[in-house]
Amino acid sequence: MKLTTVFLISFLTLVSCQTSSNLKLPSLIGDNMLLQQKTNAKIWGKANPGRKISVSASWNSSGQAIAGKDGKWEVIIPTPEAGGPFTITISVKDTSVLIKNVLIGEVWFCSGQSNMEMPLAGWPPVDTIMHSSTTIASASIPEIRLFNVQKKISGDPIDECTGKWEVSTPETVKQFSATAYFFGKKLNNELHVPVGLIESAWGGTPSESWTSSESLERTGEFISEIKAIKESAPLQVIGPGTPAVLFNGMVNPVLPYQIKGAIWYQGEANVGRADQYAKIFPAMIQNWRTAWGIKDFPFYFVQIAPYVYAGVDSTESGFLREAQESALKLAKTGMAVTLDIATVKNIHPPYKKEVGERLALLALNNDYGMKNPCVGPVYKSMSAAAGTIKLQFDNVEGGLIAKSDKLQEFEIAGKDGRYVKADAKIVNNEVLVSSPSVREPVSVRYCWRNGAEASLFNKSGLPAWQFRTK
Repeated sequence: MKLTTVFLISFLTLVSCQTSSNLKLPSLIGDNMLLQQKTNAKIWGKANPGRKISVSASWNSSGQAIAGKDGKWEVIIPTPEAGGPFTITISVKDTSVLIKNVLIGEVWFCSGQSNMEMPLAGWPPVDTIMHSSTTIASASIPEIRLFNVQKKISGDPIDECTGKWEVSTPETVKQFSATAYFFGKKLNNELHVPVGLIESAWGGTPSESWTSSESLERTGEFISEIKAIKESAPLQVIGPGTPAVLFNGMVNPVLPYQIKGAIWYQGEANVGRADQYAKIFPAMIQNWRTAWGIKDFPFYFVQIAPYVYAGVDSTESGFLREAQESALKLAKTGMAVTLDIATVKNIHPPYKKEVGERLALLALNNDYGMKNPCVGPVYKSMSAAAGTIKLQFDNVEGGLIAKSDKLQEFEIAGKDGRYVKADAKIVNNEVLVSSPSVREPVSVRYCWRNGAEASLFNKSGLPAWQFRTK
């Protein structure tokens, strides 16, 4: 190639990067992106004020916008049914950007702390993932797209995040959320449509970090911390556990992106604060739905697994699991129970395939019309007579069964409220609970210890939820 030709190419490249329009796109808008099907998708960015931006998609959809005084612009384009690949052209008078290999399908936001962050490759040697090597080896699935929001804390809401859309391959999935990937793979296998997964997770973080300051203030919690941040107190040091900072840095930048719903795996960092969690967790869900502007989008979460915490026989995690369950009063929520897939001495269980697929079962059943058993037995009612409490359950799904032919983790109490280990057995799809040391029982609880292990299931293989009769 002649020197003059090289110079000309370099000159033209320089000119294209220094256009008067100053067109900029967020990291979420780029090659390999996956847009939610059959919706009004937002394409947005920045340019010099007053510039006219045109967006044209190869599925015969287009729109225009004028950059505002702050340089921000947004174009709404209708998306078709699942399919692709497509291209999107974004142009102003002096430049254009061609976005390639775009798919249309189902987009899910995947968030939480370390059990959501834990990648398919695991964190060996201690924290490993079951089925990791075979799953990674078979991960060349062009219809699954991955976007990992890089960690960012901020005292104020920000508009941009760092990350890029990637096609699922053995290399790209290694450091992507195992729970999210197994969830997306199950959806892709069952629905036969492209699936996009946006991971936004940070280990060891509490729910309040993922909730906006305004929503937290309405709960009456963390008022002094939020005030200090807003006033930029010189001594106020923020970290990933500070209220609102992850909503600001890792949720707010994604809000313009149209999603189908969200999955959530978090709660361990809030153990010991169950009453507070019962207020802030539902507030976080409502906060996200309002901020996204998508009324009651599906929100499915994982109930934390048994773990030693303050001791295997302590009960603080039982109360936190109960607080998580209280969020089910909100519409279009669902809970995946993990009482049977825990490692009590390791807070990072390796059974992420089971977790992801249980979340997927909820979505398939509730949002995609594929009716299937997706919930284990749930305590419904009780009656007491002759020293025995008889328990009835919903979601029996063909009958109640005991793991290893013996029911464990049932406790019974009299009027004094002191629980003792109880004998339990299944009779006619009810559970009969008693103890020779409690002659007049008034209440039962199940799987309430930190070190509890599920023993009651339905015939679909799903574990019963923990409960206490009140």
